Amino acid sequence: MAPAAVFVGPPGAGKTTVGQAVAALLGVEFADTDHLVEEKAGKPIPEIFIDDGEPEFRRLEREAIAGSLATFGGVLALGGGAILDEGTRDALRGHTVVYLSVELSDAVKRVGLGAGRPLLSVNPRATLKYLMDQRRPLYAAVATHTVPTDGRTPEAIAAELADLLKVAG
Repeated sequence: MAPAAVFVGPPGAGKTTVGQAVAALLGVEFADTDHLVEEKAGKPIPEIFIDDGEPEFRRLEREAIAGSLATFGGVLALGGGAILDEGTRDALRGHTVVYLSVELSDAVKRVGLGAGRPLLSVNPRATLKYLMDQRRPLYAAVATHTVPTDGRTPEAIAAELADLLKVAG
């Protein structure tokens, strides 16, 4: 079993919102690896970062992704930094990966001031720009499909993706 689609992209791209809508349109389940990590750790991501550090969070994230790629048949959203791990990028090969791209101005509007996002806790706009610039080539490298989300409603993006995935599937 493999996911119907795996969503990647920076914070604010709409991975969770669009992913949930696409899953509903396709009639499959939705899962977010950030939530899977929180369930396994028994605490929210910001607390994992504070208590255990980013390396422990990334380890839990890798495990959640590997397990989901092997056993989950719905729409899976990965955390924004998941693609930094080479093993995760390798594991995504052969899967339908949708890169939801977003420019900085839209991402900032959607993310706000980074509440609940540990990597955006200090100077969120500059940090988000840095993260987006650093990760953009990695998102593109793993993507089967790239869909710009700027200035579009989640419903319009989801409808486009559901049609695309039905044809591809």
